Amino acid sequence: MKTRFSLVLPLCVVLAILSWASAYPVTRIALHEMSPLPLAATRYALAGSIALLWLLIKRPPFPDKRDWPQLLACGATGITLYNILFNSGEMTVSSGATSLLLAAMPLIAALLASIFLGERLSARGWLGSFISFIGVALISLNEGGGVRLGQGAIFIIGAACCGALYTILQKRLIRKYGALPVIAYVLIIGGLLLSPWLKQGIEAASAAGAVTRWSVVELAVLPAALGYAAWGYVIGQMGASRGVLFMYLLPPVTMILAFILSGEVPRFSTLEGGSVVMAGLALATYPARRREQPIPAQDAVEMGEA
Repeated sequence: MKTRFSLVLPLCVVLAILSWASAYPVTRIALHEMSPLPLAATRYALAGSIALLWLLIKRPPFPDKRDWPQLLACGATGITLYNILFNSGEMTVSSGATSLLLAAMPLIAALLASIFLGERLSARGWLGSFISFIGVALISLNEGGGVRLGQGAIFIIGAACCGALYTILQKRLIRKYGALPVIAYVLIIGGLLLSPWLKQGIEAASAAGAVTRWSVVELAVLPAALGYAAWGYVIGQMGASRGVLFMYLLPPVTMILAFILSGEVPRFSTLEGGSVVMAGLALATYPARRREQPIPAQDAVEMGEA
């Protein structure tokens, strides 16, 4: 049993990080032949189908009627609007810069929670947030040509805000129903809300080359389905306090995959801004998270998938 644990846990860590990191360059590859909204609709039609199959097999408790408005809000912000903004931003923003901009998502969530939910943010948290936002500004200005804030960067920052809002909205639901059932329902809802662009997506995918079609399948199966499942296992075994530290690997792994898959080389100014973002994240999250008790489900989807 010990051997199985020692093998399964690191494999799940690798699967989660690699699958989520792949979403950034693979999305850019798919966007060569598909528009942002049809791509999102096709991807989440597939991911939603996988989620529906899982629900039919596992049959978790059906959500209470009063929880459906919150589930709908999660799907709308965490899947539909997030992916519209994310895909639109990736038309012009490099994969590495996108991953670094989105790395600030947990801090945005913490700031929103402190404003709207009254949750306290420590002095380290506020200082780390300030440092990270300086890094975000550096990357954003760089992606805008060094003179103005680029439109693509604004889209990615908007996606980060949507992801942060989704983080707050889904917390109570995950505590009540568990991470995987909530993820499954959110994927289905998000896919349904994107369905007006599904016909365009199917037509575009049919006319596209094999690389684009396989990119859509990869985005649906790995980051949207298996990545979340693997991450849920990691958090369940290690707790949020230790497991979340692996998310610091996401931007560098993204840059490596972007170079391998599409030849993207990050600019020096992007790496410079990214180091500031990661320093702020480390300052804001590491001391606080080290004192947390392991929670199997609560933080299972707070950072990560694109």
